Amino acid sequence: MATIDSRSGTELRTSDTSGGTRGTTVIADTVVATIAGIAVRETEGVYSLGGGASRALGAVKDKVSRSNDHGRGVKVEVGEKQTAIDVDIVVEYGIAIMDMARDIRTHVTDAVGTMTGLEVVEINIKVIDVHVPGSDDDGDDDEGSAPKSRVR
Repeated sequence: MATIDSRSGTELRTSDTSGGTRGTTVIADTVVATIAGIAVRETEGVYSLGGGASRALGAVKDKVSRSNDHGRGVKVEVGEKQTAIDVDIVVEYGIAIMDMARDIRTHVTDAVGTMTGLEVVEINIKVIDVHVPGSDDDGDDDEGSAPKSRVR
C-alpha cells in the first residue's frame, strides 16, 4: 500500500467485480471537512462554525479570496475506511441543543457516507457559544457605523 501524507488524504483501495485492484482513490482530509462543514451549516439552529478567532480570521480570508471556507471549525481524521469528525459551533438562542446535536450527527453521517463511502465512527460537537439575535456581534450589516446608544 502506498503511503499518503495525512494532510493530502488517505488512499482508498477500489476493486472491480472480479476482485482485482484497478487503481486507488485518494480523498483529501479537506474534502471530508468541507462536506461535514456544509452539512453542519445546513442544520437548523446552527449560527456559525469555529471559535471567535477562527471566525474573525475566516471572515477576512473570505473577503480577500472571495470564497467561503466551508471546513472552518471542522477537524477530521480520515482512515482507509472510517473517519472521525470534530466540530465547534455557535448555536442560536432558544434551540434545543441536544436535539440539534442529534440532527447534526445525522446530516453529517449521511452526507459524508454518501459522498465518500467512509463510515463516520465519531462526531464530537463542541458548543462554544450561543448567538442572541440583536446582539452586538450582528453588526455585519452596518459596518463602520457608530455604536447604538442604549439610552436616550
